[in-house]
Amino acid sequence: MNIRNIAIIAHVDHGKTTLVDKMMLAGHLFRDNQAKGELMLDNNDLERERGITILSKNVSITYKDTKINIIDTPGHSDFGGEVERVLNMADGCILLVDAFEGPMPQTRFVLQKALQIGLKPIVVVNKVDKPNCRPEEVYEMVFDLMFALDATEDQLDFPVLYGSAKQNWMSTDWKQPTDNILPLLDAIIEHIPAPKQEEGTLQMLITSLDYSSYTGRIAVGRVNRGTLSEGMTCTLAHRDGSKEKVKIKELHTFEGMGRKRVGPQACSHS
Repeated sequence: MNIRNIAIIAHVDHGKTTLVDKMMLAGHLFRDNQAKGELMLDNNDLERERGITILSKNVSITYKDTKINIIDTPGHSDFGGEVERVLNMADGCILLVDAFEGPMPQTRFVLQKALQIGLKPIVVVNKVDKPNCRPEEVYEMVFDLMFALDATEDQLDFPVLYGSAKQNWMSTDWKQPTDNILPLLDAIIEHIPAPKQEEGTLQMLITSLDYSSYTGRIAVGRVNRGTLSEGMTCTLAHRDGSKEKVKIKELHTFEGMGRKRVGPQACSHS
């Protein structure tokens, strides 16, 4: 299956969580009779209370036989370490900006990290349905910001989409609304590179840790080289330089809003 790994970068209240909700709906993650909660990504109590996304979530949808892994990033520079680890899981990013406010200082921090890593950006100018919006000016502001952050020529040649996540539409022309957000999903498949397949010894970057009382420690990350499979023994390199032999008990990939066990077959680059 084709894969795209994409991180979403946005300032607080610019519509990131709403956009991801609509992408999940477009990917048919929910049955018609299934309850669709608002702001499904903000499921941490503190996040719901403050309206911010702190801990990054992974969501996966399938569109046109392509698995799109949507990696959510914290919108705050306070969580700098989390930001860098999360961005290393992606091959491209969506920069989401408000059509009135434009790019904000905290967006600049995360965007700079993404450009330094070499991620290919797609710009989404959101909330163009609101009064006093200025989408064309905001586009120029984004271009100037990327130029100031030393973006490459390829990164500066970014596709831009306009729309309203709340109204569930995206378009290449803000004056011509569509009736869905599929143009954004098409842009992801067209412009974001697929992960590179590297042969050789297993190399996996662990970006975060989770815990299950049933399975124990869960390492969340990205396989950069080789393959991973259940039951295999590998070496865990700790920060202090020490190494530990560990056995992979279970292997899961992100699917929908949860995880799906892969089983005995190998997993790579997702």
